[in-house]
Amino acid sequence: MKIRITPAPLRGRITPPPSKSQAHRLILAAALAEGESRLQNVALSQDIAATLGCMRALGAQAASDGSVVRGIGGRRTAGELPRLDCGESGSTLRFLIPVALAVAGGGRFVGRGRLLERPQDPYEALFAQRGIRFVRRSGEIVIEGTLQSGEFALAGNISSQFVTGLLYALPLLEGDSTLTLTTPLESRGYVDMTLEALRNSGITVTEGPNGWFIPGNQRYQPICAAVESDYSQAGFFCAANVLGAQVEIGGLNPDSLQGDRIILDFCAQLAQPGEAVLDVRECPDLVPPLAAAAALRGGEITRIVGAARLRMKESDRLETVTAQLSALGADIAEGPDFLTIRGVDSLHGGRVSACNDHRIAMMLAVAAMRADGAVVIDGAECVAKSYPDFWADYEALGGKIERI
Repeated sequence: MKIRITPAPLRGRITPPPSKSQAHRLILAAALAEGESRLQNVALSQDIAATLGCMRALGAQAASDGSVVRGIGGRRTAGELPRLDCGESGSTLRFLIPVALAVAGGGRFVGRGRLLERPQDPYEALFAQRGIRFVRRSGEIVIEGTLQSGEFALAGNISSQFVTGLLYALPLLEGDSTLTLTTPLESRGYVDMTLEALRNSGITVTEGPNGWFIPGNQRYQPICAAVESDYSQAGFFCAANVLGAQVEIGGLNPDSLQGDRIILDFCAQLAQPGEAVLDVRECPDLVPPLAAAAALRGGEITRIVGAARLRMKESDRLETVTAQLSALGADIAEGPDFLTIRGVDSLHGGRVSACNDHRIAMMLAVAAMRADGAVVIDGAECVAKSYPDFWADYEALGGKIERI
């Protein structure tokens, strides 16, 4: 689908969709519990639907909207390896690799887009030491073996998704385990969300100076919880406000553990004159909205640093942010792990691509507000991965769009 946007200011009130990061964690905890859990405010984006589908494949029962989940009680299932379709969700894949080992002896993981190309080196290294089969082949990753308790070591400057996957799986094993970080932890907010979900599920994890001690033989307890609104998606409307929109953003928890809450501070910096340096090691998903806002800070320089992990998202986001904003007249250059943006006063119209990346599509919609002509976005339907109602919400705020 193509979307043609005629530049117009956005005004009104919006409540962002529920946090995808929190919903993954709550669904996983509920599906591992023994008994029935009730979840409120679950939005069925493609990523969340993938997690629900995978947990059903592991034996959980879940309502179609994710509101009621009857878990498997952490029981190990017998039989053939389950087929786990992770769609394009990196969280689903990395969370479930160790969990599937713990409850089913492994699984056959399939996906779409660039998902199976994403690095899994930390798991491969850990499993090679433990005799667990890890095979990449055309269209799938096959993992098979018995995950034993013990000592696990991970670098902290890799994706926190590996840490989360192990924190969910290790309590189910027969013995106690330690998870030690060999380098300082990045994306701390995401790990804090994991620890909160585990505590609420009755799981004990003790934090030490360099990692965690995880007792074995634990059982997840059913939960009743509501998913918070998502600061990641709110970021696009925060960026729009930097560009002159008047959008009131409701439903956000001011005390949230979401690391992307820092979008409020970053946008406050971008709204002021002077050079801005934004370190996104803790919040890489915020780069697209930040880049859209920075691109239109007339004459001001913005440096976005610590962004190496964006190379392996749904697209290479450093490359696609640079290419697509440049196509609209932005002055932006990429480096190995950074972007340097010299703001201009306005962009021009033109045809750009979402690059099969939901966050690139939403970035371009924000940037189009300040173009001097219509902006056509190819592949605009990809917002369904995380924010299926984005275009309807954009229109409700006064955005002028035509679906082609």
